[in-house]
Amino acid sequence: MNEIRVQCYAGFKADERPQKFTFRGRDFVVNEVDDQWYSPAAIYFRVRADDGNYYVLRHDEVQDSWTLDAFGAAR
Repeated sequence: MNEIRVQCYAGFKADERPQKFTFRGRDFVVNEVDDQWYSPAAIYFRVRADDGNYYVLRHDEVQDSWTLDAFGAAR
């Protein structure tokens, strides 16, 4: 999935954790980073957005690009 822009908190390092993202023209605020894990070339963030749903955002550090890898509707 594409068409995503992510704004991050930059503390100790750049793009430390997502704070907001825009997907298909709609803005979302990240209320919580629920989980975070690493692969050799990317960091994954499972976040709960202000709509109550969960999203997995993938940051490819080599390409410096973001993708939306998964979506989970709130129950």
